Amino acid sequence: MRIVLVEDNASLAKGITYRLQDVGHSVDVLHDGIHADEYLRADQADLVILDINLPGRDGLDVLKAMRNRGDARPVLLLTARSDTIDRVRGLDAGADDYLVKPFEMVELEARIRALSRRKPLPYRKVVALGPMVLDLDARQVSINDVPEIIPRREISILESLMSADGRTVPKPHLLEHTYGTGTDVEEAAIEAHISRLRKRLRPHGIMIRVQRGLGYSIMHEPQS
Repeated sequence: MRIVLVEDNASLAKGITYRLQDVGHSVDVLHDGIHADEYLRADQADLVILDINLPGRDGLDVLKAMRNRGDARPVLLLTARSDTIDRVRGLDAGADDYLVKPFEMVELEARIRALSRRKPLPYRKVVALGPMVLDLDARQVSINDVPEIIPRREISILESLMSADGRTVPKPHLLEHTYGTGTDVEEAAIEAHISRLRKRLRPHGIMIRVQRGLGYSIMHEPQS
């Protein structure tokens, strides 16, 4: 499942990201309400985890804006406010569930599982490029109907590249999508993953192109 996490506490956001990635989810992280509102207008994620107390724009305002434009994706609110009235305000604004800080990661995972069962996932679960098929839910790749064993980080890179429909994906975006926002991993790590993916995919006519200073794109070039 692809999840957008909006949380201004960098250490908590990193902890949540690593935990969710470990159980197979893809996580995009934002740290303020203004950027979250802009991102969610074009994003195609399955579920949103949204902190209420955000800089720039309150999480409840971001949630109301989502619902006002018809965005029905499940939203799990994170809040440090334990008063009943605050929880009611969140549910009235359109939240599907809420979790009061501090919380255990196992409970967060359980809430996510419950929300994924409650509402249908709104985006394409499977994307294809030539002979390659990527199951976005199971995070598995097959080529010519044969399953491929690909490391989780490289699956994340493929997910970003294939979801871009041939457009160039900036290297910083690949880094954040693969390792999480605020990571101290060097961009060279992405280059190493790309190199391995190229060797694996090239025999099947699937090419990863680089635009110097811009990023990468993926395409299928049928072999003659």
